[in-house]
Amino acid sequence: MSSDASPPPENPTDLAAVRLDKLRQIEALGLDPWGQRYDGATTIRAVRELEPQLFDDKEPKGQRVCCAGRIVRHRTGGKLHFLELWDQTGRVQLMVRVNKVTPTEWTVLNLLDLGDIVGVRGEFGKTRTGELTIQVDELTFLTKSLEPHPKDTYGLGDIEYRLRHRYLDLIYTPETLERAHKRVRILRTMRNFLDGRGYLEVETPVLQGVAGGAAARPFVTHHNTLDLELTLRIALELPLKRLLVGGLEKVYEIGRVFRNEGVSPRHNPEFTMMELYHAYGDLFTMMELTESLIVACVESVNDSQTIPWGDKSVTFTPPFQRLKYADAFRQVLGIDLNDATAVVAKAAELKVATHAKDGTPKAHDVIVNDLFGDHVEASFVGPVFVYDYPAALCPLTKRKPNEPGVAERFELYVHGMELANAYTELNDPITQEATFSAQLAGQAAEDSMATMDTDFIRALRHGMPPAGGLGIGIDRLTMLLTNTPTIRDVILFPLLRPQM
Repeated sequence: MSSDASPPPENPTDLAAVRLDKLRQIEALGLDPWGQRYDGATTIRAVRELEPQLFDDKEPKGQRVCCAGRIVRHRTGGKLHFLELWDQTGRVQLMVRVNKVTPTEWTVLNLLDLGDIVGVRGEFGKTRTGELTIQVDELTFLTKSLEPHPKDTYGLGDIEYRLRHRYLDLIYTPETLERAHKRVRILRTMRNFLDGRGYLEVETPVLQGVAGGAAARPFVTHHNTLDLELTLRIALELPLKRLLVGGLEKVYEIGRVFRNEGVSPRHNPEFTMMELYHAYGDLFTMMELTESLIVACVESVNDSQTIPWGDKSVTFTPPFQRLKYADAFRQVLGIDLNDATAVVAKAAELKVATHAKDGTPKAHDVIVNDLFGDHVEASFVGPVFVYDYPAALCPLTKRKPNEPGVAERFELYVHGMELANAYTELNDPITQEATFSAQLAGQAAEDSMATMDTDFIRALRHGMPPAGGLGIGIDRLTMLLTNTPTIRDVILFPLLRPQM
């Protein structure tokens, strides 16, 4: 089907005025330009799956169908109009003849603009050129679009414009709509998987008196009635562990968390996490669960366990590679992470800071982790479970038996990107209070963990069963499974800088 495509108008305000005038003309016909309930419509995908017959001007052969959607193309030819109708499942051509509709409907047809929403009924078939088409004999006007829509040929090429007008991006950029649908499938798969394994989905507070569960800067707010300073949660962890104490032995939550930090291709201040806790499990329970869960999510949106990532690919056939943190450090950097002299020398060589901004020397394990983050993580192709982290970096994690300097923690990496983080959870309240105190030392007052969560310690003192815990970043997982290099393209409404 051809189009009357032309460059976008130089003055959208003038076109908006024209559209407003058309709205008044529709009202003058006694029609509601904002529509009413419209029953009986099926999706365009369902219509396109029907067996089409070649149109016969003398005798209808096709099935009668009913659809509703948005006009995204319109070509007129005197007594015949061709349009393209869009809904979230696809597009279909409409053919409207002057002798097939009422005079009022024909008048409305000539008042249509791109972006208007209509309902149609008619015969479904195909033209002599093979175009799947609805030959309309009933047209119902449902909503007037007062702002100009882009010509379909031009679409939305400007990324900044797309992000600020996501509602248009979903209509005119098929990849954006497909990603949105895949994200829903990933979340549905995750819920079905966990529900099927006996996990209970719960909800915990977004507003918290003490932000905990991660080292991050929170957003601060104020409750007027109680005159109470609160923060938006930075993690889901501590409330979920309180539920373990309360006897909910397998729990999970999928929810938004908020960190008052930078924006980058892999970071948004508001993002979605899935966290779960499994009483009587441990690090390796979480490895087995993560492997199966990730594979289920891969298969929900892809035909195989091998998916593209940029110009590379990733194969998720289990078992995933397992690699100790210390071994990865040695393989990439050529030194032992416990050799303090060699670590400082390597940091100097690679220009990794060994002192904080105020001149205070960084702790050995902090330098090690900075080297790891800057120079080791990028080497992981994956999927690879990196486990046995330095204990000083893991205040909420159980220590390895007979190795107090090693924490039972793993992170799952794919092509240098962290997807999951899991622990054998620390349930010893005495050790937990000590590690919290150590972490609090030197923290800026505005950062999380600058205040001891004494209620959490109290909960642990009542007895939390040994447990495994897991966190998966939904946005990063969606990035990976949809081959999307930036996080803002998998979040429907990412945080953007103010327009100048």
